Amino acid sequence: MTWSAPARLELIALQTLPLVSAGDDPGQLILAALRRESLTLVPGDVIVVAQKIISKAEGRLVDLATVTPSRRARALAQRNGKDPRVIELILRESRTVLRVGKEVLIVEHRSGFILANAGIDQSNVNADGGNGSALLLPVDADASAARLRRTIREASGVDCGLMIIDSIGRAWRLGTVGQTLGAAGVPMVVDARGRADLFGRKLRATDIGVGDEIAAAASLLMGQANERRPVVLVRGLAVAPDEPQLGRELQRDRREDLFR
Repeated sequence: MTWSAPARLELIALQTLPLVSAGDDPGQLILAALRRESLTLVPGDVIVVAQKIISKAEGRLVDLATVTPSRRARALAQRNGKDPRVIELILRESRTVLRVGKEVLIVEHRSGFILANAGIDQSNVNADGGNGSALLLPVDADASAARLRRTIREASGVDCGLMIIDSIGRAWRLGTVGQTLGAAGVPMVVDARGRADLFGRKLRATDIGVGDEIAAAASLLMGQANERRPVVLVRGLAVAPDEPQLGRELQRDRREDLFR
């Protein structure tokens, strides 16, 4: 894969996207917002989308009144103080529980990502501000990204990269940052081994997490509270749109995991 770090990037957060509900077409909503804001897509653009609007459109909102916690969920709730109904959803969405802390479970999501509470969220979910529902991650974020990319390409005639991201915490650092969940047409990991540094020394162990670097930059514009900017247009990456990489390729193989 050929890749050169860009010297300049332009990131534009869309300002006019409406609230998304189950059954909405995110691609058409994004294209309409681009038109309202006088933005025209060009080849090589990357559209970065917050996971929440994809999950909402795909009907991943769960009414907690319909959830009956299992005995295991109730036992974990007694240990960490979290709503046992939410814990039940976390267990259903996870392969393995790795750690139990105060109001948090660190799990291996069934997608393979290591996440707090399986990525299940209750913020910016209910219009009334209540806690009666919880939003799950997309079933397959890479497939969602591919569908959304296809919708935008067919409607606009422009082949853009597409990423679905979420904000996550990190094991040894404070604060959340953006992380890629699903992607289509954007390089995720660039192998820089064998390239020369400034003084001709060959790099031996450098993989560049391009997908997560883009996600972090876009997440900074999206915000975490009431900003309502869930879509960011990234311009200047000069990506090759047919790079066959998926968001899941950023996940380290379990055989190389030194911490489990």
